[in-house]
Amino acid sequence: MVHIGNITLPDFPLLLAPMEDVSDPPFRYVCKQNGADLMYSEFISSEGLIRDAIKSRQKLDFSEFERPFGIQIFGGDEEAMAMSAKIVDTVQPDLVDINFGCPVKKVVSKGAGAAVLKDVDLMARLTEAVVRSTNLPVTVKTRLGWDDSSKNIEEVAERLQDVGVKALTIHGRTRAQLYKGEADWSLIAAVKNNPRIRIPIFGNGDIDSPQKALEYKNRYGVDGIMIGRAAIGYPWIFREIKQFMLNGEILPLPTIEERLEVCRTHVRKSVEWKGEVLGILEMRRHYSNYLKGLSHIKEFRTRLVTVKTIQEVENILDEVAVHFAGQTPAHSPVQLTPDQLSSCAY
Repeated sequence: MVHIGNITLPDFPLLLAPMEDVSDPPFRYVCKQNGADLMYSEFISSEGLIRDAIKSRQKLDFSEFERPFGIQIFGGDEEAMAMSAKIVDTVQPDLVDINFGCPVKKVVSKGAGAAVLKDVDLMARLTEAVVRSTNLPVTVKTRLGWDDSSKNIEEVAERLQDVGVKALTIHGRTRAQLYKGEADWSLIAAVKNNPRIRIPIFGNGDIDSPQKALEYKNRYGVDGIMIGRAAIGYPWIFREIKQFMLNGEILPLPTIEERLEVCRTHVRKSVEWKGEVLGILEMRRHYSNYLKGLSHIKEFRTRLVTVKTIQEVENILDEVAVHFAGQTPAHSPVQLTPDQLSSCAY
């Protein structure tokens, strides 16, 4: 078992990454159904929470089904972080997570996210302010460092542990890399193998198959892994990894019927949570991923992103079910556009 404060997770847990504009309750629901062990909210601005910003407050929503569940906050001011932790406390999640890894310019320019990697003393103070303001376990997600000349994650891990962090997730890139190139897990392993480190260390970056998950588990010795973009439109990644680690079995790819069933669940949950207008609008970003690998799907996909009611969506999905009956689409990881890569979604 893996312990984060008073939270008990299974051996080698699979974490769903907190992805901006992706990891909302409907998406988390289908990932939980398919085996995610620990999930987080989209990242929430500490300043937004204090100002009572509607969007920030909405991100605090979660259901009992999602537990254990963490709410992730970010910011660069100690008082604001402390106050936002108290607000998070009121909705009673299982843990508070701090984002020290977001590389997006609009976040970094405010001295938050990955910007804090340039000042380890500030990072420790911000973290300690949150730890002192909540009775919940506090965890952190961060990167290897600001750039290649300042990969300070080993120092960061010790400092954060010393101020009370109960687990650390490390993305295997620097801020300067954004999401380019291959994630370097060697420094993640160095943190895990540090005899002073007693907290769970989770690795993040480029895990997109059961085979890679097992390879990285064995090679780098981390306590668990966090999965982000590989779960978009493909929540089955969690169950596939678990089965492969259990007995080496590679599960069959989900059929078109299975894909449509999960897509329907996602749509219905989206409408239930956000209302029909917004729920349908925000589902448009997901259809291409659920239907990926089907030949001549463009006509159906184009119609899905133009309709405005759930009944119209259901009708089109019924047509897809008939047209592609019995097919098992090939699977390949999500490829992101430059605009998507510039966000904190991944």
